[in-house]
Amino acid sequence: MTNEPDATTVQAWRAVGGPEHLTAKVSYRGAGEVLPAVLPVRELARATVGVCSLAAAELLAARNGGTVPGAEVDEAAVATAFVSERHLLVDGRALTPFAPLSGFWRAADGWVRTHANYPHHRARLLAALGIDGGGGHSGASGGSGEDDGGAALVGRLTETVAGLPAQEVQERVYAAGGLAVAVAPEPDGGSVTGGQPLAEAGAAEGAGGRRLPPAPLPAAGVRVLDLTRVIAGPVATRTLALLGADVLRVDSPGLPEDPDSHIDTGWGKRSTLLDLDSVEGRGVFRGLLDSADVVVTGYRPGSLDRRGLAARELMARRPGLVVAQLCAWGWSGPWADRRGFDSLVQAARGIAAIEAGPEGRPGVLPAQALDHGTGYLLAAGVLRALTDRQADGRGRLLRFSLAGTADWLLHGVTPEPVREGVYEAADWLTETASPYGPLRHALPPVRYEGSPRTWAAPPTRWGADGAAWLGSGGQGA
Repeated sequence: MTNEPDATTVQAWRAVGGPEHLTAKVSYRGAGEVLPAVLPVRELARATVGVCSLAAAELLAARNGGTVPGAEVDEAAVATAFVSERHLLVDGRALTPFAPLSGFWRAADGWVRTHANYPHHRARLLAALGIDGGGGHSGASGGSGEDDGGAALVGRLTETVAGLPAQEVQERVYAAGGLAVAVAPEPDGGSVTGGQPLAEAGAAEGAGGRRLPPAPLPAAGVRVLDLTRVIAGPVATRTLALLGADVLRVDSPGLPEDPDSHIDTGWGKRSTLLDLDSVEGRGVFRGLLDSADVVVTGYRPGSLDRRGLAARELMARRPGLVVAQLCAWGWSGPWADRRGFDSLVQAARGIAAIEAGPEGRPGVLPAQALDHGTGYLLAAGVLRALTDRQADGRGRLLRFSLAGTADWLLHGVTPEPVREGVYEAADWLTETASPYGPLRHALPPVRYEGSPRTWAAPPTRWGADGAAWLGSGGQGA
């Protein structure tokens, strides 16, 4: 175990506004060559978990007085948590992280990366390329009406993409509301995203935020509205739930979540459905907002603004509110309003080219590290904002993006020698009963002196909880 702060941890802590002298409180335990890659993924992963652990310790001290406890990061725990979806067993069943039509496809002049895990994204991808999805099932086979996830159409997609330039595939699919990007042959220097910072933060003009009382957990009693989906945002709010927050995830009833993704990231939280496009749904949301401490959003820039829920409006309604916003491509630049996922950002920013195999096929990071890393950074940013609010009563607007984390990995993260140690994933897995049956899952990597070792509750059924805070009445209270 060593507590000499490394350059990457210092960078990340500075990005979320932390006092630099506290980085000496973070210690790391090695586990050998975990998360191996061309790029310094291990260093990114441990630093993001390290600053999140430190931010939790700092908030605990701010609430209770005394010194900031030490943060202890085990690289084995980090490596396990960064691929939590691969370790999850739901009643003995393993997950399938990517659907058949999600992946790399050779185009006429390069490569394309698609994301078609959700049925609506798959349907838009196929429609954009003129491929018949088959009876409305976007890949049904054998006349059974069962959805095979698009497996029967792999050959058609391969043939179609091979006859088109990569940029044309990208723009046609984007115009149809789908997800595909041309794979950059090398890091593009920000031409796609405009170059993005790791984090952005600004304080509200007026005070009025409540001071959190002493408590055994850093985020105990903190009320968090979670308006995020796959994977970074839910990882952040899963972490806040671990640390004691009452996290209520809010989803649209017309956009079902992937059940496995919900299980993987739903620990400690509750889940409710609200139609924010309706007057009634927005009214219920505003009622929840009136006693919230934090709102975390994963919508594209401007999306909530059109619903009358812009960040500044939320902060004006609820003094002291912390709003943490997350998007794929950043808050400025030519792609700011586009949909995106970790795999697509890796492809478009040149990471896939750097990690390519010997035959030239684009490669991937050993984990969805942009998602997980950004999730822990976002949680750290929220915890730090709450610490600052203890002193000045002011809310904060925080912004993070997968592109910002990608730029940091490419140009900011410092490679460090591998720390000796032995890695056994089984040491960081446990089994918990749940509404879905027994779950084998990764333990949380966020640790400080006296921290909880796992979540207080398993994931609930998606959308099954009432739109109410714990202790305030309604289902789930």
